Amino acid sequence: MSTRRGTTTPPVPDVFDPRLYAAGVPHERYRVLRDHHPVAWQEEPGVLGWPAGPGFWAVTRHADVVRVLKDAATFSSHLGATQIRDPDPADLPFIRRMMLNQDAPAHGRLRRLVSRAFTPKRVARFEARARERARALLAAGVGRARAGDGTFDVVTAVTDDYALLNLADLLGVPPDDRGLLLHWTRRVIGYQDPDEAAETAGAATPTVRGPGEAPVNPRSPAMLRDMFDYARALAAYKRDHPADDILTTLAMDAELAVPELEMFFFLLTVAGNDTVRSAAPGGLLALAGSPGEYGRLRHGTVGMATAVDELLRAHPPVLSFRRTAARDTELAGVRVAAGDKVVVFHASAHYDERVFTDPHRLDLARSPNPHVAFGEGPHVCLGAHFARLQLRVFHEEVARALPVLRLAAPPRRLVSHFINGLKSLRLEVPA
Repeated sequence: MSTRRGTTTPPVPDVFDPRLYAAGVPHERYRVLRDHHPVAWQEEPGVLGWPAGPGFWAVTRHADVVRVLKDAATFSSHLGATQIRDPDPADLPFIRRMMLNQDAPAHGRLRRLVSRAFTPKRVARFEARARERARALLAAGVGRARAGDGTFDVVTAVTDDYALLNLADLLGVPPDDRGLLLHWTRRVIGYQDPDEAAETAGAATPTVRGPGEAPVNPRSPAMLRDMFDYARALAAYKRDHPADDILTTLAMDAELAVPELEMFFFLLTVAGNDTVRSAAPGGLLALAGSPGEYGRLRHGTVGMATAVDELLRAHPPVLSFRRTAARDTELAGVRVAAGDKVVVFHASAHYDERVFTDPHRLDLARSPNPHVAFGEGPHVCLGAHFARLQLRVFHEEVARALPVLRLAAPPRRLVSHFINGLKSLRLEVPA
């Protein structure tokens, strides 16, 4: 420890270990980093069978997070991709095919191509279907609760299906195949969580390995083969049977190579599903802890648009994203060398007292609200409009269906330093 102005500077806390997040977002550790070590070196020990890494810089203040996300020339998505763990060098060229893991100019070209399919008009026409779906799923969950013990798990009964089916409609995935999207999402997102990994294990995701052998990265070519085979087959079907959906538009685009289409399907399936799948129950958890704010929402005394943004600030679906320094630079007074990993922590930036007054208080009328739940800069989420629409409709229907939000049990959280996921959120239903 060192002293400064007569006070003791606390040591740098660990915010890497994914097991920390099963107990909740480590807000106190983030606060220590923001106040004393805003750009802090984190060790990267081996954990849960995954090998140790070289370490990284953790960026926790809002201003620095925004700077890193906006300055793609200095902080690259391409050099080492966007996950904290380094990919196998043999997999890196494959991973770099994805738009998420590219820099200009390649990133701009792919973003322009996919934006042709992801039009606001196409997204907007899904509102009525999303509302009908949210209403039906909530009614079924409440009905089962009243016929049983008075509780239901909103994750398994409502939000998993709500996010999945909305995305499947937008993509144009046939009804009989929609369970595959959830399986693939859980396999890629939940790989750090032993429970999720066990549940999604199968022929394409072997879990048996030799002594000292690392697990196979679920983002590697071997682990994505079944998803990519499906994407190619569905694209071929769409060329022969076109429809008004995103995959038809992508399949008919002559500028889009087959490997690029496969990667778009992967990105849209996983990111498009898990954003809402994490944010919807996370918003309910925040509201259950603030009954006064939930009352304001139900009675219409706060606008739904500002409410959704505040719920995204309180429970961002993504906890962190990685960049790699493309050149020597300085960040918050710390020298960062070319090649160093730089990881921004969205969940810390959202609670930065330098930007958000009383950040641990849920304020559904908070404005301005410069959260970074959908990123910032050139990689800002292309599907943010679709996610906001789904969340707005979902919370409107929850407010109609549930007069109170009361937890029946503590939430079960995903073991992950990447996704702020809830595996279970059991609610009480008044008789």
